[in-house]
Amino acid sequence: NRWNIFHLILLLWLNKTMSLRGWFGEKKTTFNMWLSLNKEVYRRFHDVIIPSKNGTTQIDHLLVSPYGLFIVETKNLTGWIFGSEDQPRWTQTLSRRKYSFQNPLRQTYRQKKDLSGFLGIDESAIHTAVFFAGDCKFKTKMPANVMKSGIGRHIKRFRNRVLSPEEIDPPLRG
Repeated sequence: NRWNIFHLILLLWLNKTMSLRGWFGEKKTTFNMWLSLNKEVYRRFHDVIIPSKNGTTQIDHLLVSPYGLFIVETKNLTGWIFGSEDQPRWTQTLSRRKYSFQNPLRQTYRQKKDLSGFLGIDESAIHTAVFFAGDCKFKTKMPANVMKSGIGRHIKRFRNRVLSPEEIDPPLRG
């Protein structure tokens, strides 16, 4: 019985620690985007929740600009990261221990579908990126939209205007 209580306390502590780590990672990404992206061009929204077929979808960071909408998923992980675009699960290795996590590209793919349907805009106007905010090292080649630095630089590469000023900031109707 004492052993079960100990395990429960340990699991609660680990859950809180993981939540706190995720929160710090998201704040680090927010700060990085604040430094590197002009707020007059890129409107920023954080911790966005929208309806989806299965309930709701949570988006860490959503940027709205003439160059499209940008979904940025933050992962605050340390150690070695292994994964590829088509694998359903990626691996984090820490001191010879391996931990599996969902491929974040699949997560942003679902978020993109949900956001497109929710806003009624074409998916081609939505771009996704995964930003690893922790001290990790990629041990496999990652796609161009998965990075450990340069999130602002990556977003600024998109220069084709795909949204009108009215689509970005619709006039109030009254």
